[in-house]
Amino acid sequence: MSGFLAGLCVAILPLLAAGFWLGRRTARPQNLGDLGTPVEHATFETLHTASLAAPPLRAGLTEETARKSARRLRSLLGTDALCLTDEKDVLVWDGVGGHHRTEIMQLLAGPLESGRGEAFPLTCGAPDCPVRWAVVAPLTVDDRVHGALVACAPRESAVLVRAAGEVARWVSVQLELADLDRSRTRLIEAEIKALRAQISPHFIFNSLAVIASFVRTDPERARELLLEFADFTRYSFRRHGDFTTLADELHAIDHYLALVRARFGDRLSVTLQIAPEVLPVALPFLCLQPLVENAVKHGLEGKADKCQIQITAQDAGAEALVVIEDDGAGMDPALLRRILAGEDSPSGGIGLSNVDDRLRQVYGDNYGLVIETAPGAGMKVTARLPKYQPGVHSAGRLTRE
Repeated sequence: MSGFLAGLCVAILPLLAAGFWLGRRTARPQNLGDLGTPVEHATFETLHTASLAAPPLRAGLTEETARKSARRLRSLLGTDALCLTDEKDVLVWDGVGGHHRTEIMQLLAGPLESGRGEAFPLTCGAPDCPVRWAVVAPLTVDDRVHGALVACAPRESAVLVRAAGEVARWVSVQLELADLDRSRTRLIEAEIKALRAQISPHFIFNSLAVIASFVRTDPERARELLLEFADFTRYSFRRHGDFTTLADELHAIDHYLALVRARFGDRLSVTLQIAPEVLPVALPFLCLQPLVENAVKHGLEGKADKCQIQITAQDAGAEALVVIEDDGAGMDPALLRRILAGEDSPSGGIGLSNVDDRLRQVYGDNYGLVIETAPGAGMKVTARLPKYQPGVHSAGRLTRE
């Protein structure tokens, strides 16, 4: 009996070893270069294909973006043909059966109006054409139909209908992100216009008045101030680029302070401590000048003696640390919180809230302004600027024309 059991074990061991080898082969990579199991490999391929299709779509739905993403989308669905359309025309056709373009657009009228996906049989006189069925999935952004994804196959398939709907929803999300990017750009442009409008009324009038006062008594001084004014306004009202460099922003601030000193004379004392290594750092355009203007205004407000303003820019590893400090009247912290929340907007408050909002939009909520103040204690404003941030690039130095 014991010999029988021993023989049985000898016979079973090879089977167990074979089963263990097959299990290991299907559950783990065959070699270090493999991605894993077939399921893991398929998951990676799907995610990788989707990641390649996403960047073009983040620019919106156009012929160019549709052309760049269509092949990736067809690969996701595994269909013979796929097309992307807007509300009026086929933007791109990828795969066989391109002669169905006109028929597809005729079939789209209902889905584009209702916003619901549908499947249609296609009529074709070509016996070798594999495209016999079309699945239409509308592309929507904010409940508005912008176009459609159409997957074409030899036969009707419930799986393809569901898959096309999921891919269309994913494409719609990318288009919605593109719309949000455009909205953010328009918001930033509007905020810059608000800052320019703030600069225009009082600063331009005061600067020109100061320049005029020197025309007869000191023509050379008037000429120098006029050049400072021209350089500052050229920078402030430039029309290219959402971002600038710290060097250019400080250069514009220097022009601004030259005009302010001409007006207030010895009442204003400004100290700058700038680390050379942070000068190339890119930051949102007109980001620091409003803070300096705020320091000048509140530093001199209600004071007969001197106002001291200190501007420092330090290297802090992966960030540049910019601090603007004045010894003026300060502010009630509760009022400051209301200003930054947009609940109150006293004169000059738009600069602080505008800069704080723009820094948060560009770099995230962790990069809002840090403001230390109290009545009679002056104000210290700290801005942290990452040295490297995706999408943040300076438009280049603006030179005098």
